[in-house]
Amino acid sequence: MSYKLKLCSGDAAIKKLQQKGWKVSRQKGPHVMLTKEGYLYTIAVPLHKELGIGLLKKILQQAQISTAEFNAL
Repeated sequence: MSYKLKLCSGDAAIKKLQQKGWKVSRQKGPHVMLTKEGYLYTIAVPLHKELGIGLLKKILQQAQISTAEFNAL
């Protein structure tokens, strides 16, 4: 089943990722870097009012979180 991704701000995306165990490691300008032990990627989330659909999908892919999980958070 295909779920429609709900757009959100950078702050909201960071809060949702933190609920899944990601931790803020540093910030450089408007980009917040998130890390999680055992994961290959460091995820950069810009602090925009609304993240684009492509960027949000890429963040979820790197975090290995499904659209349904993200929407539920």
